[in-house]
Amino acid sequence: MSKYAIEVNNVGMKFNLSQEKVDSLKEYVIKLVTGKLRYNEFWALKNIDFKVEKGDRVGILGLNGAGKSTLLKVIAGVFKPTEGEVKRSGRLVPLLELGAGFDPQYTGAENIYLYSAVLGYPKSFVDEKFDDIVRFAELEKFIDVPIKNYSSGMKSRLGFSIATQVEPDILILDEVLSVGDAKFRKKSEKKIMSMFKTNVTVLFVSHSLDQVKRLCNKAILLEHGELTAAGDIDEVAAIYEERTK
Repeated sequence: MSKYAIEVNNVGMKFNLSQEKVDSLKEYVIKLVTGKLRYNEFWALKNIDFKVEKGDRVGILGLNGAGKSTLLKVIAGVFKPTEGEVKRSGRLVPLLELGAGFDPQYTGAENIYLYSAVLGYPKSFVDEKFDDIVRFAELEKFIDVPIKNYSSGMKSRLGFSIATQVEPDILILDEVLSVGDAKFRKKSEKKIMSMFKTNVTVLFVSHSLDQVKRLCNKAILLEHGELTAAGDIDEVAAIYEERTK
């Protein structure tokens, strides 16, 4: 059995950006069929190669636009890489865009079951965890209200609460510890740290370098879509701080 939870092998991710403004679907189809639609190639990731051992907590550092969120989405399987491959070992739970799978017409309670099904949780598991999910999200008074009437913070709290009820082998976190007020952020971080005791493997993106250093033991540094440093968290954080002065 491999000692690695994640293997990222020479991954590249290319997007085609339209050079022209297209005002309607009809105009887009006409230009596409006639070959008049021109694109610029943009490589969000290029030649990304690294491995994550089981139980490691890896911070992904880099400035805005470095490719951090794109990399997490490739590893989570949201994006299929243009080149290279990703190997994952174990159950993966991505906490990326919290609440993105909610149906605004359904109540909070109905969305707990909907969102849980998307994440692969059986109904029996959700029945057992339902009260814990509602309590952690602090939505007891609003759980039968349609999601369309929730604030963005309420939706994020509910999404976080659902996703963290399971004990995954791999946990992917993209800026999710910044949701809610200071009290909820502290509670969220405590919840994540309690999950570390199960030897979960973590990939973590945060704008707070202090938070990354507090939660992670290793890190990688992305610059313009390329991996420029990898290793111990203190070593990579020092490189990142030096390059962002």
